[in-house]
Amino acid sequence: MKRLDWPALKLSPLTLGGALLLTACVSSREEAATAARSSLPETPDVWAAAQAAVGDVQVGWIDAFEDETLRALVREAQENNRDLQAAAANVERSWALARQAGAALLPSVDLAAGAAQSGIVGESSSGNLDVSLQASWEVDIWGRLRAGRQAAVVSAEAAEADLRYAQHSLAAAVADAYFVAIEAGLQANVTRETFEALTETNRIVTVQYENGFASSEELALSKSDLATAQASLAAAEGSQRDALRALELLLGRYPAADVQVRESLPGVPPAPPAGVPSEILERRPDLIAAERRVAAAFNSLDQARAAQLPRISLTAGAGASSDQLSSLLDPGNVAWSLGTNLLAPIFDGGALAAQVEAATAEQQGAIAAYGQAALNAFKEVETSLDQNVVLSERQASLSVAAAQASEALRVFQLRHQEGDIQLLDVLTVQRRVFSAESSLLSVERGRLEQWVNLNLALGGSWE
Repeated sequence: MKRLDWPALKLSPLTLGGALLLTACVSSREEAATAARSSLPETPDVWAAAQAAVGDVQVGWIDAFEDETLRALVREAQENNRDLQAAAANVERSWALARQAGAALLPSVDLAAGAAQSGIVGESSSGNLDVSLQASWEVDIWGRLRAGRQAAVVSAEAAEADLRYAQHSLAAAVADAYFVAIEAGLQANVTRETFEALTETNRIVTVQYENGFASSEELALSKSDLATAQASLAAAEGSQRDALRALELLLGRYPAADVQVRESLPGVPPAPPAGVPSEILERRPDLIAAERRVAAAFNSLDQARAAQLPRISLTAGAGASSDQLSSLLDPGNVAWSLGTNLLAPIFDGGALAAQVEAATAEQQGAIAAYGQAALNAFKEVETSLDQNVVLSERQASLSVAAAQASEALRVFQLRHQEGDIQLLDVLTVQRRVFSAESSLLSVERGRLEQWVNLNLALGGSWE
């Protein structure tokens, strides 16, 4: 048997040095994280607006409301929300692409078989059977295929982090929509109470007018306020149905405005530990996803650089040909071959160089996107911490305003019954009472939303 000699491959020291460098620079997680965080400004040791204890960020913040209805709605949304299902499908697709990229590192083997019949019309014909087995494998000397596989793997990890953040965001969105729906119902109740009070006032004024104890101006004013309240009630009830439909959409239900919510807002849980700013870089899923995209961009650049170097492939084949099926695999009919191929780019019109430039720009863009995402995350936390103080102060002040307005209305009603003041004064105070109650409800719901948003911004898990 003739011995097969592999062709010698001569590399210059410059080419060999570059190849070794490229092989070593398939980017690690630490390299990508370091490069990503280099775009951030100096991070303080504590939050500038910290009003909460610094400690480990809590998980399970949905449970802190002690509301079984809310828990059930969040579970339903996690199971049925279409956007979440799409994100989960994207994760499966990303890992399939990673497996596809990894397959290029392994040899490929193909089996081919064929049959042919030939002859002259009217005369005898002859047939031939062929079978062959072909194998090929690219020797990944420069790490091009490994870089491609790693880029696909970290892209899949980014998709997984995106899914986790989508789950957290959905839980927060359900909680916010739940509180909005409750507030909308309570606002409708306030408006309904306003309408009922003005209906009674209008009845009294009408009787007084008929008996000469009220002027036509007072009657007209009473009717005007009643009509305005009726319009406000219709709008409030419509807003309540809209809020319920928005919640149902998150749950994956048909938006029929028939989801059941509680009739009062839950209390605001204690402020969660806020941790320190640098911790959210490793805890928030959206920032983890952004850092993984930086790693993918690093690996894509490695892949593009390695594509400029020669490729070496090993091939092997064996096949047989015969006119008889019984003798097809007879050793005398079997031929084999082994070979090596070298493909070195010489001129491609600048395509490979442009690919490197594009990958470099992609890397720079990924780093910048990570930096902006991190700054946005810091802002969300700082804003939520600051709003916790603002909304707490507003709630305290509005509680006093609502209580004082109710007391003033009681006094004005007594004085009106005694004839000391006009109805206009009573109606003015009455409107202030209902306005204060409505504003207080909005702030109470706002504090709940702020608490949810703070936990989301800190990267706490809803589970």
